Amino acid sequence: MSPFIARALPVLLLFGSNVFMTFAWYGHLKHKSAPLFLTILASWGIAFFEYLLQVPANRIGSDTYSVVQLKTIQEIVSLTVFAGFSAWFLDQPLKWNHYAAFALIVGAAALMFYQPAKT
Repeated sequence: MSPFIARALPVLLLFGSNVFMTFAWYGHLKHKSAPLFLTILASWGIAFFEYLLQVPANRIGSDTYSVVQLKTIQEIVSLTVFAGFSAWFLDQPLKWNHYAAFALIVGAAALMFYQPAKT
């Protein structure tokens, strides 16, 4: 596997995984009249497809990234997917303070990938 694919494939799989995860966790909020038990079953069904992408993402990604880096990537991807989902599907667009907080989280995540020069 080329170095580019080894770095990009886990991120792409995590994006796909997080789309399913976000629908499983929050999609039902648009259908609050549905019975809770059926909502739980539907969420489990959606989550199955999340795991079909998430598990390989971590397995493949662990050859290139540390576990801490993989988790950090997953969190940034999750926030990115959720931001779009919130605005598009739930009609709850983000405000300036949400974007500012997100920028701080991205800055913190960048520290996970910082490697100081060896002296």
